[in-house]
Amino acid sequence: MLNKFLFKHIDNSSLIVFRIIFGLLCFLESVGAIFTGWIRRTLVDPEFTFSFIGFEWLQPLPGNGMYFYYAVMGVFGLFIMLGYRYRISMISFTLMWASVYLMQKASYNNHYYLLTLLSGLMIFLPANKYASLDVKRNPSLKQISMPQWCKWVFVIQLLILYSYASIAKMYPDWLDLTVPKTLMSSKRNYPLIGGLLQTNFMPYLVGYGGILFDGLIIPLLLIKKTRKIAFFASIFFHLFNSIVFQVGVFPYLSLAFCLFFFSSETIKNIFLKKKPFYTSNAIKIPSYKSALLIIGGVYFIIQLALPLRHHFIEDNVLWTEEGHRLSWRMMLRSKHGIISYKIVNKKDQSTKIVKLSDYLSKKQQRIASTKPDVIWQFAKYLKKVYAAKGEDISVYVDCKISVNGSAYKRFIMPYKDISALDWNTFKHSDWLLPSQLE
Repeated sequence: MLNKFLFKHIDNSSLIVFRIIFGLLCFLESVGAIFTGWIRRTLVDPEFTFSFIGFEWLQPLPGNGMYFYYAVMGVFGLFIMLGYRYRISMISFTLMWASVYLMQKASYNNHYYLLTLLSGLMIFLPANKYASLDVKRNPSLKQISMPQWCKWVFVIQLLILYSYASIAKMYPDWLDLTVPKTLMSSKRNYPLIGGLLQTNFMPYLVGYGGILFDGLIIPLLLIKKTRKIAFFASIFFHLFNSIVFQVGVFPYLSLAFCLFFFSSETIKNIFLKKKPFYTSNAIKIPSYKSALLIIGGVYFIIQLALPLRHHFIEDNVLWTEEGHRLSWRMMLRSKHGIISYKIVNKKDQSTKIVKLSDYLSKKQQRIASTKPDVIWQFAKYLKKVYAAKGEDISVYVDCKISVNGSAYKRFIMPYKDISALDWNTFKHSDWLLPSQLE
């Protein structure tokens, strides 16, 4: 039964078309970062970047290096689209994209994480076996089928993503529409649609529509009778997100996933009219079956476990942010902080309040006011900067935060030298004050 489910061969039209779209979106995401000024604002102008803890060795290239870096990534995106030296191009893009993702947290976005995962998965998929330059160079590579697991790896990944996104929204500030109203009020100045987004109906659409869409879209796409309705709902949902929330290529990548839910014959007839259609349904068990099952099993266990980890860390994740990343907790809350970093010279006990704009961009200042891992990293950075001047300092932080428009409440123990503490990724930081969220 398992062999039939995973290793029965089906027509590969959906994967081939997805590769083309995926490569194009990788190209657009890369070059878009150059022309929109994202690279300049995020990786060039800042004095330093807040990397993921443990990856501090990943730093932006000096000068104009990051522009060239992204241009090269764009080229690899085009190579993926064209199916040119596909495996090398896919590995190269994955490594480069993952490095940038781990290099900075100021512009953290779930679609950056998703693109990292998908790129890694695409390395192992036979996505260059048709309509590719690789096949043109070496016709023996040409195939019109693929094992069925190549489809289900996307379906399962999406099911995990959307299910956790739906469940995460089921908390009081989302259900009473506090968060959707805040999200919409911040868009009131949008040309043409700003007024529409302020209507009384819109928070209900965003709030409860978001829960229902995320929770039901994959099952509805899998069922033939509801597939077309779900597809048109996806178009509306993702175009709405693209226009209102401006989340890059993520909405279009999500629409591309619909290729794996419609019949391969339909995909072939629309996009690859000259391609022969595979009908044999042969079951071909590869020699690497055991390795595939082990690697796939471990991967999806990790995907299921990561979004649950905040339940095993003390306090409310909305307050502490511990376990928030890599958990498909998308646009769930608004958070604002008021913070001051006080430096105390251990030798003469002289004090100084840090002017954040001397060190951080505006976007970095926001996360250095609300996120404990970033606050810890900045305290460590200040200690390093002053150590280079020959000064041994302590760093004390006075921080108050507001979650979803609530009153500002103290977040951090102000008498703790944050620069002298260690960070543990999977444990609660005891220098954070207990949650005061109602």
